[in-house]
Amino acid sequence: MSDWDETTVLRKRNPDKAKVTRSQAELNAARRAGAAISTEKKVLSNAGHANTDHRRIAKLDRDNDVAPPPRVDVSVGKAIQIGRQNKELKQGQLAQLINERPQVVAEYESGKAIPNQNILGKMERALGIKLRGKNIGDPLTVGKKK
Repeated sequence: MSDWDETTVLRKRNPDKAKVTRSQAELNAARRAGAAISTEKKVLSNAGHANTDHRRIAKLDRDNDVAPPPRVDVSVGKAIQIGRQNKELKQGQLAQLINERPQVVAEYESGKAIPNQNILGKMERALGIKLRGKNIGDPLTVGKKK
């Protein structure tokens, strides 16, 4: 049997263990009590980045902005417009022939579209003129080489 007057201590605070103070009041209390005080500087975990020049890095980031994608040349848009008018087609009719939206044809004619080789190929076949490479606007010759 156990005695009611006995006490069992499960954990005892270690008086030798160092305490980290988080405020000036705790530090002053330790000085008044005559406790040993040692000061250690915190070590940076990102020491590789401690002395970097952030303005220089930010400037480099701004300088390396991604350039906007190239747009269709104005000469291609003009050739599409002339070829469409020669075939007496409206933009909507040409769009229907190549299975695209009318806005796509309008963007190509105005030079605002990002060139897509598939769409340019469809327009070349529908209009019968070259829209890629050299001699843009010339009649399309398929399979004939000089």
